[in-house]
Amino acid sequence: MERIYYSINEASARQAHEMMSCRDYKEGSKTVEYRRYVNRAYDLADQVAEARPDEAERIYRMAERYSRKMADNLNASSHIGCMCPSVMISGASNFPVRKKEKQNAAAERNYKEFQEIQGILQKMECILRGKEIIKSGDEDAVEKLEKKLDDLKATQEKMKAANRAIRMKDIVKGDAKLKELGFSESQIKELRTPDFCGRIGFPDYALQNNNANIHRVEGRLKGLKAAKEKGNQEMDNDFFKVVRNAEVMRLQIIFEGKPEPEVREILKKNGFRWAPSNSAWQRHLNGNSEYSLKRVIEEIKRLEDL
Repeated sequence: MERIYYSINEASARQAHEMMSCRDYKEGSKTVEYRRYVNRAYDLADQVAEARPDEAERIYRMAERYSRKMADNLNASSHIGCMCPSVMISGASNFPVRKKEKQNAAAERNYKEFQEIQGILQKMECILRGKEIIKSGDEDAVEKLEKKLDDLKATQEKMKAANRAIRMKDIVKGDAKLKELGFSESQIKELRTPDFCGRIGFPDYALQNNNANIHRVEGRLKGLKAAKEKGNQEMDNDFFKVVRNAEVMRLQIIFEGKPEPEVREILKKNGFRWAPSNSAWQRHLNGNSEYSLKRVIEEIKRLEDL
């Protein structure tokens, strides 16, 4: 598959570099950096296409999207770099502190976006490994989520330990500790390389994001266990039968016959989809679906009163 690259604004990249560093800018270096990122995505796509031909079309779409988003992100990074010079370049006299604060905030947002874009690569790697998304209806969903939760907690502790090692005054001992934690030489070098704000190690937002994922999985696991313990539940109303199917984790609506077009529109509008295999209109069993069920009943009642 042909690799698709987007334009990198070298003029902006050069200006941003000159506003932050006394070293000469190597012409085309930002484009080289960009293509290095994109080639990694396409290398993954090629591996997936060879190992799983049925996923080829989807994986190359993901690679193209990664290429486009990375170009936008890197160009935005250069633009942000042009907002305000480094104090080492401009000097401390009359330095625009507020302008620098705005630049730092913009750079922070841009870097968070960069991290989100790398999530595309993670999804591509999951497809390559054949790693499936954990579905609530899977028989071993609880076990999978518990393992995922353990992995997230282990990652959190590893990042904290790495930051403690990096803060050690004795760099040699710090690096030795990082090696004990399982970091390679190249990873240690990357961790010790300051980012755009001069920070080393894992930034606070990386720990915060991972912690948010821990809470999200904990919440999902708690709800899933509670639903599994209750088992399947059924109830009837004036319009249809409701089945809370804990085996497949679906809230199901079952009519005696085919509902009228207006009713079908209400169901679709509230997120319910027809599942021929179960002969039911259904959506994931959770708090949102319970709220939608109430709205479906209310709207059908109003329809009947017309």
